[in-house]
Parts: sequence; C-alpha cells; structure tokens
Amino acid sequence: MYRSHNCGELNATHINTEVTLSGWVQKSRDKGFIVWVDLRDRYGITQLVFDEERTSKEMMERAQKLGREFVIQVKGKVIERASKNPNMPTGEIEILVSELTILNKAIVPPFTIEDETDGGEDLRMKYRYLDIRRNPVKNNLIFRSKVSMEVRNFLSNNGFIEVETPYLIKSTPEGARDFVVPSRMNEGEFYALPQSPQTFKQLLMVGGMDKYFQIVKCFRDEDLRADRQPEFTQIDCEMAFVEQEDILNIFENLTRHLLKEINGVEVDKFPRMLFDDAMRLYGNDKPDIRFGMEFGELNDIAQHKDFSVFNNAELVVGIAVPGGNAYTRKEIDKLIDWVKRPQVGALGMVYSRCNDDGSFKSSVDKFYDQEDLAKWAERTGAKPGDLVCVLSGPTNKVRAQLSALRMELAERLGLRKPNEFAPLWVIDFPLLELDEETGHYHAMHHPFTSPKPGQLELLDTDPGAVKANAYDLVLNGNEIGGGSIRIHDKETQATMFKHLGFTPEEAKEQFGFLMDAFQYGAPPHGGLAFGLDRLVSILGGQETIRDFIAFPKNNSGRDVMIDAPAAIDDEQLKELSLQVTVNK
Repeated sequence: MYRSHNCGELNATHINTEVTLSGWVQKSRDKGFIVWVDLRDRYGITQLVFDEERTSKEMMERAQKLGREFVIQVKGKVIERASKNPNMPTGEIEILVSELTILNKAIVPPFTIEDETDGGEDLRMKYRYLDIRRNPVKNNLIFRSKVSMEVRNFLSNNGFIEVETPYLIKSTPEGARDFVVPSRMNEGEFYALPQSPQTFKQLLMVGGMDKYFQIVKCFRDEDLRADRQPEFTQIDCEMAFVEQEDILNIFENLTRHLLKEINGVEVDKFPRMLFDDAMRLYGNDKPDIRFGMEFGELNDIAQHKDFSVFNNAELVVGIAVPGGNAYTRKEIDKLIDWVKRPQVGALGMVYSRCNDDGSFKSSVDKFYDQEDLAKWAERTGAKPGDLVCVLSGPTNKVRAQLSALRMELAERLGLRKPNEFAPLWVIDFPLLELDEETGHYHAMHHPFTSPKPGQLELLDTDPGAVKANAYDLVLNGNEIGGGSIRIHDKETQATMFKHLGFTPEEAKEQFGFLMDAFQYGAPPHGGLAFGLDRLVSILGGQETIRDFIAFPKNNSGRDVMIDAPAAIDDEQLKELSLQVTVNK
C-alpha cells in the first residue's frame, strides 16, 4: 500500500495516527537541525518534518538531499504543528517521518511547479505533464470532469441514450476542411475525421433511438486562435418528434442545471432575440447582454449635412460609452488608433462628448450643431457624462468593427464580470449565406437545416430571405451551443442540395446513404450541440478553451510536447501507396 491517506485530508482529528503518504516534493526547507518538506499530490499538500532529535542521522541526510519533484513515500505519525497555517486544509498538523522511501528521483524541472510559475506558455505546453501538476491546470481539468458528469447525469435522467458514432467516416462538405486518413486496405481511398456526428445522429433518429447524446471529439482543419483547436469536444444531442420549442426548453433546463450545480447561480430568464436584431443592435450573432451599449443607427440624423464620410456610408452607427466623457483627448486618440488596427479595420472614429450641463462637444462640430448631437445622444441612449463613438462604412463591416469596439470598451470598463451569467437564444438565422467572391450561396449552419415553415418556396425566388429553423445558445458573448430542426424528407433535402450547387449525382455520391434512409420513414427531428470546451471555460470564469484541455495544441495546430504532426517513414508511405510532394 503506497498510501493510507492522501495529502489533502489529514487534520487535527488524526493526531497520533500512524499514516503512509506518497507524492511529489513541492519544496523543502533545511535548517540544519530540522528539515521541513511539503509533500504534494492531486488532493493537496502535507508538511513533513525530520529533526535530529527524533530522526536518525542517515534519514536526516537523505531528507536533506531530496530535490523538487522527487517522488517519495513516507510513513510516520501525525503530530500537532507548532506554527499552524490557517490557509491550508492540513495546516494544523505535520507528519513526523519514521520511514522514507525514494520512489523516483527527478531532475530540476524547467519551470517552478507553483500557482504563479516562471514558465512561459510555450515552455509549459512542451512540458504539459509538469504543468498539469500546478493547481490552476489541475483544478481546470477537475472542473471539466465535474461539468461533464453533470451533463451526463442530466441527459440520462431526461431519457437520453449515449451512443458512440464512428471516427473514421466519409469526407463530406460541412463548412471547414476535413482531416483525412489514408486507408491501407483500400488503396487510394481515404477516411475523414468527423467535423461533427451530424449525419450519424440523424440516422439514429431514423433508427428510432428518439433521444441521443454523446460527448464526442470533432475535428476541423481550420486556422486557429486562442479559442479554437483542431480537435475539440461537443456535447452532441438529437431528439425525434420535436419542434424548436421542445429543444429550446430541454437545453435551457440543462444550462440552468449546470449554472446551479457548478456555479451556484439561479437563472430564470433565457431571452430570445432574432438574428436580424442581434446584428442591428450588437453587430454580431452572439451578443454579450450583461451590459448595454446597444447600437444606435444614425443614418437619418447624420447624413443631412456636408460631412461626406457619413453621406457616402452605407451605415452610420454609434454607441454610448458610460462615463466616457471623462476620457482625455489622448485616451480618445488611443481608442481611434485601436479601431484603426488591421484586426478591426476601421478608417477612423467620430466622437461626441455629452457634457454634464447638457451640451455637446464633438470631433465634427464644423458640420453638426447642438441639436444634431442631441439626437445622436438620444438615439444611442447616451446620458450626461457619456461619450458617443460613431463608425461608418459598409453595413456588415462597420457592424463588426463597432461590435469589436463595444467588447473592448466593456472589458476596459469592467462590465464583463465572469461571475455574472446572461444566457440568450438567438433564433431565425438566415438559411443561406452569399459568398461575395463566388456569388454562390452556402448553408449558414449545414446542408441538413430545415427552413422555417412556409418558406421553402422562397428558395426559388429569394434564397437570401429564407430563414432557418435554427437557434444558437449564447452565454456571456460566446456561442456555447447551436442546432436546428433538420430536414427529414428526401424531396426537401434534394431541393436544399440543388440550391447549394450540388448536381443530383453529386448529392447522391456525397449523401446518398442519408437520402436513402429518409425513404424508410424518417421522423421529424432536431438537435443541438454544445461546445464542451467553451462551455467549461465560461462556467470556469475564463474564455480561453486551451486552459481546460489536458493536452492542447498551439496556434499552428502543433502538439509541441510530442512534436506532432510529424513526417512518417518511407515504409509507411509505401504501405499506404502514398508519395509526399511538398510545394514550397
């Protein structure tokens, strides 16, 4: 038996108990006549003591040579600690060691295994197994496990059946690039790793499973950033004989359950917002509604003067910054520089100060009088002491730019509080998106999303106006889940494929198995998939999913710990009938 207790459970009630502990040496303090060692495992830290009056000379010498991260086992008696530490669960006691066994020595780690470490992110990713020993990473992984268990419990208690679906599937167009896997037994042919189990969960509904879920790995070969990974985890769910309202209700309740059980927060309201309203009021389809700063469109009250910047713009739109009139000119200039960064792309910014006496002072006083500026304030909801920031340009671009500014200002003003939660359903998305480069439409969600009832005929006359029977669940400005009512009959699905540019032959080649299944009595069905990584990070008060993944990849999609991806040898290539040519 390597241990009778863990390093986080002993307290004053265990005094005079003989115990066995195992773990890693966190640190040691050698005073010559006495040595204290902090022993760490997943559960906590317990202080060990060796002293020359009660410890043999040989053991004292061995204790003095213990290095950081040595793996050791000790036996000894729990005694009262002379200098107690009220900040530690084990701070009332220490272990007077009678036996010491070194289970494994360790070289000096490349960074300190402390909550506040001296290791940079790249170094810690290379030695991720050491980083996991640190409390912040360890606790994030334990937190993720707790969330996953609560999800499983809730769904199981609500009649969902967990079913595994294949990882080696057929490449199908779902929006991003597939990762492909060559097949040795089927020369010249490839599997793809699933971007989602979309078609399989629909087939499970055809199979009569009725309520399915799976916590599943998905794969997308796309450009990365801090909140994306090439492999990620979904809570994938599907239900048969349901309408949109049924799905929204069950997953509202799941989200309420998680917020209550994980965060101790009661949330009653899940407001619903049309996609068009989200874009008009917030500039994006996942608005953070923990704070205001809604957009005010100013075209009709800003394009009547000789200011060509506004007159030539498709959209003039502003937001009110609470207390922003206190900003100095230098601070406002920095804001202007911020929106002009390539990542945002604005050409500039107009502003108007709302003075406490009810007057206004703007950067365009030459063109706009006090009456005009008062209308700007009214339209944006600005009050005395606020600052109105105005951008202009092409509608879609300027909305995205002002949305980025809104979020940046909210961050600076401390309005995005991680312990506050504001869920929101965004509904009635467009079914199709126009690719401005090709002039072709593609599915905003995926090709299996059903149009809103009664809008199928619009596909022939005005495809851009068709709304999808789709919905996204947003939490604190992040999309945590999305889904739709699916198409469940062959004719409608064939019509959808036609409008996405598939020939009947291409549709049959790519999705014939699904179209065939629909002929055998497919029930009305729909579902939703949560992004587990993002959900966990938001519930944990953060927004970077990498911090909640055991072995994440960097922004280049590399695992720097195991050095993957990597070349394979010629013999493997020969077995796979492949030849590699790298275009430089």
